[in-house]
Amino acid sequence: MSLSAVHGTLSSLRSCQNDIKTTMDIVTDVAMDLAETHDDVEGNDRFKELQDTILECAKLDRDINHFVDIVQQVTSDVTSQEPENMFSLSEDVKRQFEIKLSQLSDAELHNHQKVIAFKYSIKNCQDQAGQEPAERLEELDEDIAVTQSQVNFTCPLTTVEMVNPVKNKKCNHHYDEEAIVNLIRNRYSQRKKCRCPVVGCANSDVKESDLVLDQVLRRRIQSQKRNSKM
Repeated sequence: MSLSAVHGTLSSLRSCQNDIKTTMDIVTDVAMDLAETHDDVEGNDRFKELQDTILECAKLDRDINHFVDIVQQVTSDVTSQEPENMFSLSEDVKRQFEIKLSQLSDAELHNHQKVIAFKYSIKNCQDQAGQEPAERLEELDEDIAVTQSQVNFTCPLTTVEMVNPVKNKKCNHHYDEEAIVNLIRNRYSQRKKCRCPVVGCANSDVKESDLVLDQVLRRRIQSQKRNSKM
């Protein structure tokens, strides 16, 4: 075993995580379609299967994160140790990973960002489905206006159309996920708070925990893209 092989494996695992998150987005889209066409979506067996699937994905994503952290921790001192210590590397990782798994609770899976987005999206669809016809028409007019202006589709940081829009639960503003997370982490590294980048917003302390993926807006952006190509 070599460290280069270890690093290559970790890189492959990170790629798998991207596939897992894409799968979670697809599951959320299917669940939203179900919520839009069924009154009692939570009592639907298909919805329960989708919910179980997204929780399983969250568990896999979480476990990969812990595994990668443990491997990086175990290998961090290998270069300064005797070569024979490489032979015990696999056993050390396995032992520490088993200990970590025994300390985890499935209850924490509900705090996974994409699980929160899943629940938020379903609730949003149910709320819209429960509106009176007049309210739905009014909202449709608003959606058309938004689509035409594309104001809500543009990230205030990148000034381009968002790919993965997230909503700030405190001030209700939207940003592209990668852009706002990078800004928050950059400010944190400088020991500073992150102010909401929307002009005039009084929110002076944006945290990653304040952000929730807005799958509804993401679908609207994708729909607008498809329509523009027709």
